[in-house]
Amino acid sequence: MTNSNHFDVIIIGGSYAGLSAGMSLGRALRNVLIIDSGKPCNRQTPHSHNFLTQDGQTPQAISTLAREQVAKYSTVQFLDGLATSGVKKEKGFEIGTQAGDLFTAKKLVFATGVRDVMPDIKGFAGCWGISVIHCPYCHGYEVRHEKTGILANGDIGFEFARLISNWTRELTLFTNGPSTLTEEQRDQLFGHQIGIIETEIDHLEHQQGYLQHVALKDNRNIALKAMYARPVMLQHCDIPAALGCELNEQGLIKVDMFQKTTVPGVYACGDSCQPARAVATAVSTGTFAGASLNRELIEERF
Repeated sequence: MTNSNHFDVIIIGGSYAGLSAGMSLGRALRNVLIIDSGKPCNRQTPHSHNFLTQDGQTPQAISTLAREQVAKYSTVQFLDGLATSGVKKEKGFEIGTQAGDLFTAKKLVFATGVRDVMPDIKGFAGCWGISVIHCPYCHGYEVRHEKTGILANGDIGFEFARLISNWTRELTLFTNGPSTLTEEQRDQLFGHQIGIIETEIDHLEHQQGYLQHVALKDNRNIALKAMYARPVMLQHCDIPAALGCELNEQGLIKVDMFQKTTVPGVYACGDSCQPARAVATAVSTGTFAGASLNRELIEERF
């Protein structure tokens, strides 16, 4: 592609949400460019679940098939690269890439997802998405009734423990330091036979990402099959904030019921704007963002 190509819509992020938005817009005869850096947050996850027709498939297989299907629409073009800048122009937006290309569009869709900031625990990153997991609806069935840990504290730890207790009775909450649970919360967890360990974690012992045990700093080893955690999340892309898109208290892009951000002409979908990090929800928000944006284009013309 040459510099200064103009499109109806540029979609930044070409995973499930971005591809879904691209299909909606491509089928609506919109001239679309999808820019994707090829680094989805679930690239380490061996299998994806709780998505009808694709349950148990690898994330790569799902996204590869999705891209092949979207690519059949001549209205959609792809650029493998990293979008690094965004500027509001008189009649739309200009997007710059790491390679130095410039593209313009009437509208933008951000499907850029989030990146997880791994805690400073050796072995955590190697297990992330494999046996250290974030969502019981995505992965809980595969480790049902197994010895399971939760890495959390305070209100989040309490609520997370209540949730995960639906999938296993062999559950331990690791606060990784002094507990901030209330006395009532501790009593409720103990009443449901949920253990609490406050000793700091030294490292996670694993084999190719599959957890063996949690090694504590007091030299104890706690055997586990899986551990749930919710690391700090940051926006994967800084362009929405640079354009003025507001973030909510969770650090997610603020959108309305039509997937519109607080900046006119800019939409967002997928993990970047909603907390339910699952393939099915990413696809759903992407489809709706594409349809909503197309309607906006029609209303501006008609």
